[in-house]
Amino acid sequence: MSFTRQLSEMSASELNDAIDDTNFPQAHILSRGRNNSVCSTSSTSGTSSLADRQQNQTEEATAIAGTPVEEVAPAPALVPVAGNQRPRLILKTNGSSPDSDGTQPKTPMTPRTSTTPGHEKCTFHHDLELDHKPPTREALLPDMARSYRLLLGGLGENPDRQGLIKTPERAAKAMLYFTKGYDQSLEDVLNGAVFDEDHDEMVVVKDIEMFSMCEHHLVPFYGKVSIGYLPCNKILGLSKLARIVEIFSRRLQVQERLTKQIAVAVTQAVQPAGVAVVVEGVHMCMVMRGVQKINSKTVTSTMLGVFRDDPKTREEFLNLVNSK
Repeated sequence: MSFTRQLSEMSASELNDAIDDTNFPQAHILSRGRNNSVCSTSSTSGTSSLADRQQNQTEEATAIAGTPVEEVAPAPALVPVAGNQRPRLILKTNGSSPDSDGTQPKTPMTPRTSTTPGHEKCTFHHDLELDHKPPTREALLPDMARSYRLLLGGLGENPDRQGLIKTPERAAKAMLYFTKGYDQSLEDVLNGAVFDEDHDEMVVVKDIEMFSMCEHHLVPFYGKVSIGYLPCNKILGLSKLARIVEIFSRRLQVQERLTKQIAVAVTQAVQPAGVAVVVEGVHMCMVMRGVQKINSKTVTSTMLGVFRDDPKTREEFLNLVNSK
């Protein structure tokens, strides 16, 4: 199962839990000179001290619980790095690798399985966002068109009049385009555009246009996305940041989850020292219905790693994003 599909199955709270912030330097050890502190590898004595503390924690847990040492889960540890790399962000995966494939989740996400009558040949029973889909999404068009035709009739319209004859098919094709992110994976979009580069300063791509669909009312929301990250000697092709936005915005969404999914995807792509994402959106469900506040905007942010722990780094990112 691909990492992108795992993200699509996570709620906002689960995505928060998926971030292991123990792998980041904390605010009290950060200085403004990132090249001298955040980027540098821990000294041998510091690493030994961390290992000793983890060993002590394990032995204490063993003494208290009366269980063998090998049965006690070790405390989270910093990922070993070479040269002058920063500590990298690691995502919790509940004992399985995000990149593992060929296996089904231990706990099915939906009640249907390949043994359910009528579903023996189906392979899409563990995607919460699109529960059951045929081999190609184009195969959905006939059923979707029939549904739109019923909707037009329910509104009191005549689906057979000249202006509406082809509307059900057009609407079905448009909805498939609006939600094409379901068919895109992070691996395909990156296409190997991750490069080794001795660069450890902030990279920001801002004002990326974003169009999505509110999952509560099936009406659009749109706006712009700004992404920043601090590399650990790996950089991402700039256009890939915009493509990551496309993957997750072209779905039925809420802005809060969209923001988190973008940040986690960038983290998975280049394992940086930190990721920051700010999304500003205008929601048609607030503009053309309900409270009808046409000037309202919704701003959400996700700050991971150095951006969360170091106020100066966060301030630098926000200043760059807000500058004209």
